Amino acid sequence: MVKMKNLILSLILLLPVVVCSCGDDDDDDLIGTWYRVSDFDGLARGFASSFTIGNKGYLVCGFDGGKTWMSDLWEYDMDQDFWTQKANFPGNPRDAAVAITIDDKGYLGTGYDGTDKYNDFWEYDPSTNSWEEKAPFPGSARYDAVGFGLPGKGYLGSGYDGNYLKDFYAYTPSTNTWEQIVSIGGSKRRGATSFVIDNIAYVCCGENNGEYISDFWKYDQSSAKWTQLRDIADTSDDDYDDDYSIVRKYGVAFVIDGAAYISCGESGSVRSDSWKYMPSTDLWENVAKFKGTARSATVSFSNGTRGYIATGKSSTYQFDDIWELHPYEYDDDEY
Repeated sequence: MVKMKNLILSLILLLPVVVCSCGDDDDDDLIGTWYRVSDFDGLARGFASSFTIGNKGYLVCGFDGGKTWMSDLWEYDMDQDFWTQKANFPGNPRDAAVAITIDDKGYLGTGYDGTDKYNDFWEYDPSTNSWEEKAPFPGSARYDAVGFGLPGKGYLGSGYDGNYLKDFYAYTPSTNTWEQIVSIGGSKRRGATSFVIDNIAYVCCGENNGEYISDFWKYDQSSAKWTQLRDIADTSDDDYDDDYSIVRKYGVAFVIDGAAYISCGESGSVRSDSWKYMPSTDLWENVAKFKGTARSATVSFSNGTRGYIATGKSSTYQFDDIWELHPYEYDDDEY
């Protein structure tokens, strides 16, 4: 009987320890809240392209997952939360093209229509709602490339033309000319992700021969140089990257208040986890996962203070929803 009482007493003494250890879940809450806003008015699709001019996001082309490649253009008004259809892209319908913003105009080039790869290049002027064909991209016809816009120039490179690529080219609108620049370092890649912070461009992620790429690069237009940053996987002996799970292809990024956010994409399966990057520390932080259905091949819009993810695909399912991240809130319903 004494032994039984001692056993009961021991279990009672242990109980507070068990209860306390179960109460630490709140420490794992991730900052950020995703809000669903006005659904995309066009057809659901994946592998569309997008660019942002001011407070307007533009979504163009894409694939419906069946037999239809599209060429329609849609404008999203961030302030009023509504969509307006604009002038159709006049080139061949396609998906997996690159769209970028240079100053106050949008540009689209490369891509694929299930049969042909492209190297044409087009300019969209929102003030006249019109497209104009420009000098063709001088690299090989390709898709799954990556691009970005910096003051006075646009940049396009990498991708897939039957082989994996890492070459890069700069386009100057004022002269309608291209020049080849130094290739991105490290791995060839397709399905990479880019973003721009303070006129410095960053390229990460992508896939090469079945492997997800972990090297991470920035491009400084003033010096015309690429610089390698810390890997986006657990490749160092330090502990800062022990929990990194960032590598993927077909992810998207946007910038809010000088920080980049990357989400969605795929790496064996579709992803919804999200990560925040601070250039000042060259470190990544896990933030609230994308609240829509996990997906790949989405588009993003960003005016520097607001960020959105729209459309995309998962297996044979295509999406037409759009979500905005509020990065400084906690989502009470998420956890």
